[in-house]
Formats: sequence, C-alpha cells, structure tokens
Amino acid sequence: MSGFVEPVTLTGDRWVSLEPLAREHLPEVEAAAADGELGRLWFTGTPKPGAAGTWVEMRLGLQRPDTGLTFVVRGRDGALIGSSSYLNVDGPNRRLEIGNTWFVETARRTGVNTETKLLMLGHAFDELGCVAVEFRTHYFNFASRAAIERLGAKLDGVLRSHQLLPDGSRRDTVVYSILDIEWPAVRSNLRFRLDRNS
Repeated sequence: MSGFVEPVTLTGDRWVSLEPLAREHLPEVEAAAADGELGRLWFTGTPKPGAAGTWVEMRLGLQRPDTGLTFVVRGRDGALIGSSSYLNVDGPNRRLEIGNTWFVETARRTGVNTETKLLMLGHAFDELGCVAVEFRTHYFNFASRAAIERLGAKLDGVLRSHQLLPDGSRRDTVVYSILDIEWPAVRSNLRFRLDRNS
C-alpha cells in the first residue's frame, strides 16, 4: 500500500527544481554546507560542515511515504543550493509540516525560497489534498519566523519547552499554518512575489 508522500520531483518555472534526497547527494550537500553560516546557527538542524553524512542519514531515516520526504533544491544552473522537507505527515487527517529548510548564502534573498515553498505547498494542497500545512521554528529563529510570515502562514501559537536540545536548552516552538481555504490567496501572493523577483 502506498503512503501519503510518495517521492516526487517538482520543477519550478524560474528558480528551482526539487528532487528526493538520496545518499548520492552527499558530496553536494557537504559542499553546500560549507557555504555561509549554516553550521553556526545553533537553533537550526542544518548540515554542519564536515558532518553532512550524519545529516543525510538522519533525514533518510525519516524518509518514508507515511512519515516524511526530504528534497534537495537545485538552482537554475543545476547546483545543489539547499533542502526542504515534508515532516510530521498525518495522512489520515491530510496534514503535514514543511520544515528543515536551509539554503546556501548565495540563494538567500532571491526567489529561491518563494518558489520552493510554492512548489511544495502546491503539491501538498493540489495533489495530496491537504487541509492544512504547518510550519514550525525555534522561537529565536527570527529570520525563519519572518520568512514563514511572508509566505502568508498564520500564527497558531507557541509550544513552550517543546523540545530538549543537545546543548541542554529547551526549544519553544512557534507554530504557523496555512489552510486549504487560504491556499488560493497564498498562491496568488507567492506568484506575485516571484514576478517581482524575476
């Protein structure tokens, strides 16, 4: 029996294409992890330089049709420039989360994240029939919170002391969502933003 999030390749019109993560991507993930400040963001789960293999194995361990799917993101030139995942998949209730998103420094403040989320949200709502898509981030990840809000997601609340982190601190998780009835307006806004970014 198939699961809710089967592997799929998603291709945008302007900035990116997305393909399911595989072990063969490890050298490219390692190279991307060395670009910018990825490994220094203590509140994220981005791959660290020199430890991309651990990140790839962890993401692949969670990659099953009933639990999640991680994509690598390729830019217009075909280079691997980041990653984003479907997480916390709840097929019976037609819900999932989009998260664990990261991009190399040169891809930030471009249309890359906008088109990545347009593709992932479009697949979730239009192909999988989701009723809601969540986004979760660390309370202190202000850049991520701003990016999620720019997508058009609404704040659901904060899960206090939601997770214990490896450094011993507690993560307060900020939860946002987009509902299926909001998707047409969100899609129009994302397309408008892409038109301005082209």
